Amino acid sequence: MRVYFHLPYRQTEGVVREHASSTLSSIPDYSNSSRRINRLDININNKNNNNNDDYFVIAVDSTGIKVTNRGEWIRHKWNVKRGYLKIHVAVDIKKRKIISLDVTSEQVHDGKVLSELIDDITINQNQTVESVIVDSSYDSNRNFQLLSFKGIRPAIKVRKNSIYKKTNHYLRNKAVQSQKTDLQQWKDSVSYGKRWIVETIFSCIKRMFGEYVTAIRFENMVKEIMLKVSLYNWFQSITIT
Repeated sequence: MRVYFHLPYRQTEGVVREHASSTLSSIPDYSNSSRRINRLDININNKNNNNNDDYFVIAVDSTGIKVTNRGEWIRHKWNVKRGYLKIHVAVDIKKRKIISLDVTSEQVHDGKVLSELIDDITINQNQTVESVIVDSSYDSNRNFQLLSFKGIRPAIKVRKNSIYKKTNHYLRNKAVQSQKTDLQQWKDSVSYGKRWIVETIFSCIKRMFGEYVTAIRFENMVKEIMLKVSLYNWFQSITIT
């Protein structure tokens, strides 16, 4: 309720007190609510909805979340750099749900987080991924090697200046040749257009929960983002069913 309606903890306490029944002996105050929420062990995945024998396609991308909602005027007026968080997600393009999430600072490059998302899905969740669709920011020999080792088909759009090299991974050279020959044919063959599903999910989350976090500490910011993503997945499950 607090996340969906963008309520501060004090207002959340007031709403709960007004709607609580007379049988409840005590209601936690706003400070206790904050501490308890930040101690929650939130899991964004619902394994009951996924069959471990199923092969599925994921799309990976990242977006920025502001660390404050004080507006751009303060940043321009006082020349203050507030920074932002980067949310890296892996999305099941069939169910339109986020199945893996990582939160980093703005300095972390997108391509370096792909291995953590893949390991979370294949090892921690014991899921089998058929293909990974990503843009050119994930183009590297390291990522091609990772997906090849995992038995995952890489649908990675290479950079425009990419060329065939003997030192490249053979899957990267194959992607370079295919995209240089006929880019549209390559996109159709790997269903690259479905990557925009992750952009739609980013838009939904920001419109529902805002483009910023209210927490101050980084670990609490991560908890808040995890709570928003788990709530989005729950809404998505209701919509699908």
